[in-house]
Amino acid sequence: MEYRYEIRIKKINEFLTGWYNYFQLAETPSVFKRMMEWLRRRLRMIRWKEWKLPKTKVKNLMALGVTKAKAFEWGNTRKGYWRIASSPILHRTFNDHYWQRMGLKSLN
Repeated sequence: MEYRYEIRIKKINEFLTGWYNYFQLAETPSVFKRMMEWLRRRLRMIRWKEWKLPKTKVKNLMALGVTKAKAFEWGNTRKGYWRIASSPILHRTFNDHYWQRMGLKSLN
């Protein structure tokens, strides 16, 4: 499972590098910032979708350091994937440091 994620992040990094090199003279840091926020949210949504079952979500949230009560609460939610991707729990769990460890380059 992690192998596919590494490939996905590698392809995203190639795209980001090319995109950044092409548009770096435009001096649009706000556009880069918004794009990175959207991209991280999309990656959080994909990760959440991969976990599928509520018990898997709870187990993985707890493995990432979320308390048992919050992991149970968010793991059993019926909110949509895109909405959950911007939730405080996932935003805190899959923060910028997490994505750097996964190898995602940043445009900020």
